[in-house]
Amino acid sequence: MERPESGSGRPVAEGPEAARPLAEGPESGGRGGDRPAGLRPGAERPVGLRPGAERPVGLRPGAERPSSGRPADGRPGGRPVREPLWRDLVGDVLRRERLAQERTLKDVADAARISMPYLSEIERGRKEASSEVLAAAAQALGLGLGDLLALAHGELVRVTSLLVGRGRGSATGNRADGFCLAA
Repeated sequence: MERPESGSGRPVAEGPEAARPLAEGPESGGRGGDRPAGLRPGAERPVGLRPGAERPVGLRPGAERPSSGRPADGRPGGRPVREPLWRDLVGDVLRRERLAQERTLKDVADAARISMPYLSEIERGRKEASSEVLAAAAQALGLGLGDLLALAHGELVRVTSLLVGRGRGSATGNRADGFCLAA
């Protein structure tokens, strides 16, 4: 059975498939109507800004944990504020330092002798790296492990002070300006 054609010469779907354009030709990757026309093979959706491109450093989506049932501004019914995860903070510091030095992910991964995908996952806060891996990545950037942790601590203080400033309050009611590392 022959399908009717649109003005552009492309086949037009009939019935329930009419709402979705049919993909034909080399750009469809041989998948028929599975993907809207114009997307390159292997792409499931249009490529846009990288996720979280506009969010402040240290605040990743989903990286915040609820601390209480109260919202950030103290009003009932709002969304609870979450604290950032340590791995997100360390990853942000590593990425910021790498970009400040105008170095590529491959360059730093090679210097640290860790895989490029693993370093990328650490920078994005997807992996909780061991102290050895963090020390190697820091050294590749010209930092010591203590420098890396101090920078991450500073970021934690900055981010949590923003949360406290919005009316959250600290969990213990006592703000310590120092930091403590525990295994």
